[in-house]
Amino acid sequence: MLPSEFSVVGEFPPVTYEEWRASAERELGGGELEQRLVARTYEGIAIQALYSGRDWDGADDPSGFPGRFPFTRGSWVLGHTLRGWDMRQEHAHPDPRAANAAIRADLDGGATSIALRLDRPARGGPASDAAPTAGHVSGGMQIDVLDDLEAALAGVELRETGVALDAGTGFLPAAALLIALWRRRGVSGAEARGAFNADPLAVLAAEGRLHVPLERALAEMAGLAAWTGANLPQVTAVRVSTAPYHDAGAGAAQELAFAMATGLEYLRAAEAAGLKVDEAARQFLFSFCVDGRFFEGLAKLRAARRLWARIMAVCSGEAAVQGLRMEVRPGWRVLTRRDPWVNLLRNTVGCCVGVLAGADVITSVPFDSLLGLPDEFSRRVARNTQLILREEAQLHRVIDPAGGSWFIEKLTDEIAARAWGLLQQIEARGGMARALLDGWVAARVAEISAVRARDIATRRQPITGVSEFPDLHETPVARRAPDAEVRRRAIARAPGRGDEQALGRRLRDVEALARVGRSVDGALIEALVSAAAQGAALGEMTAALAGEAQPAAMQPLAAGRDAQAFEELRDASDAYLARHLRRPRVFLAHVGPTREHVARATYARSFFEAGGFEVVDDGGGATAADTVAAFRTSAASVAAICAAEERYAAAVAEVASALKAAGARTVVLVGNPGEREEGYRAAGVDRFIGVGCDAVQTLRELLMQEGALA
Repeated sequence: MLPSEFSVVGEFPPVTYEEWRASAERELGGGELEQRLVARTYEGIAIQALYSGRDWDGADDPSGFPGRFPFTRGSWVLGHTLRGWDMRQEHAHPDPRAANAAIRADLDGGATSIALRLDRPARGGPASDAAPTAGHVSGGMQIDVLDDLEAALAGVELRETGVALDAGTGFLPAAALLIALWRRRGVSGAEARGAFNADPLAVLAAEGRLHVPLERALAEMAGLAAWTGANLPQVTAVRVSTAPYHDAGAGAAQELAFAMATGLEYLRAAEAAGLKVDEAARQFLFSFCVDGRFFEGLAKLRAARRLWARIMAVCSGEAAVQGLRMEVRPGWRVLTRRDPWVNLLRNTVGCCVGVLAGADVITSVPFDSLLGLPDEFSRRVARNTQLILREEAQLHRVIDPAGGSWFIEKLTDEIAARAWGLLQQIEARGGMARALLDGWVAARVAEISAVRARDIATRRQPITGVSEFPDLHETPVARRAPDAEVRRRAIARAPGRGDEQALGRRLRDVEALARVGRSVDGALIEALVSAAAQGAALGEMTAALAGEAQPAAMQPLAAGRDAQAFEELRDASDAYLARHLRRPRVFLAHVGPTREHVARATYARSFFEAGGFEVVDDGGGATAADTVAAFRTSAASVAAICAAEERYAAAVAEVASALKAAGARTVVLVGNPGEREEGYRAAGVDRFIGVGCDAVQTLRELLMQEGALA
């Protein structure tokens, strides 16, 4: 009879770490525990199989309390328990009038703020360059003049809705446009809400160009921060984004080091403009991307607050600015075009990590963002993801739920320590700007990106729906591409301009003030706002700011998505299908009963389908002759032999030679040949696939043999 009560401590005596380790090693048959059960991050941080009090001593409460130094557990005493976080949705539809309907639908559906990503010309790029940048199918919203911004935000109550801008190198003219709109709508400085997101180093890293020399861009950013702090208490001027580094494949500690080094660079620029540390820090919003590594992402965000608090303390910043203000969004690098429905899970993971880490702003990404313009359904699902986390899961009701976890606390410590060491290296090189311009940052990112690419190619890091569990028969998700006529219509449209002579004077004022370095005293911003109100276009204001100055330029970081290599193979298969009305084919030759070959056959099917091959299964021929007969009717030129290891020695020679004689161009053996490789090759086996092989390279070469790739 079971007792009515029991004690965990009494009924289950404690087990020491040493006892657990000894038991684990026995179960592993003497294998090395570190090799079998210990994983590592891309920066070499060990992820143990078991954590205990020996891994993190919380006796003196080293992570502190929420809202208290070192702010690991949150920047605010009550976190977001009362009102939740700011649920932001980004919009980049080229036509601002068409975008307005989507913006209003998001706000009516529960979003609390919006972000407007402007197109390349508005971002300070050449007018002829409307190409999209990393992570965006559309080049962005085509905002030229104040009336365009008015159209995009028609019907939006700007006293209640925060508006964040992503304007690249054109952050100052774009800010002037938004300020002019606030004034036109009668929104006072105290009522205005939003973020100008000036981030020249991130723009330089991602796009390789600024409209002015870097020193001028930093001065413009500092001037905007000073003016914003004095006039717009609910608006931030500066963003410190890790997106360029995350998109290029940086590790967690690298992202934090680059963010902290950028923050220091911006603090120095603000100090040169006459701002105090506290005044400058209040203008900062740190923006982090997260991927599918849930716990690493959570630890990274907690570590970010600790690092910034330490920097602020060293810089004599008061306690009120030591808590980092944070935006979180799922990273573009982990999204896929194939089986895009899985992006729903990736987005949910990213949003959930942000909530659990106490982010102030979370941007939810529509699952079809890479396929064209998101439709109403995908936008609704994106915003509902956050609503479910808040209204149903009530995740914001618990402050730092990971706090006290031996695993998360230890990982937070290790990421923070690794990032601090990298930050010291950057500072020793002269700061983030110099480390970025001389290529040091790109080289460090490339080291980790190469390892990640290798793991993806070998399927050690699987991508669901792409490299694992691909669906060749998926119904494509069709989305409308941006209308190529939109820009031509925008150029042809007569802008709402005031007195042309007055406008000319305003632009000349901007040029003169910029030339004499008046970007830090507010006069330049007021001149820009006046020009915007008169109908000046963003391009005109950017040109006036730049004058004859030589723009900053560098080789941008090499952004790339994790799934890109496999998706290129699938694209080649689709093109082959369009030409030949069938895909390249692989025939699976089974040897022995199903129970013996099913594991390898399943592996082989996933392997080949990840490259766009149609797999033809013989169902398991009783004899080699049956297998050859099935191969002849398959119309395949590649055959893969699947069997239990113990059958290979006797069967491979017969089956491989028979398949070759029947016309197989390539015979593949599924499994590691070991010392029998030479004999297998002599029998007709051309390739071997198995755990750890380079799937991308193998599949690419096979597609080339099939004529699907040049």
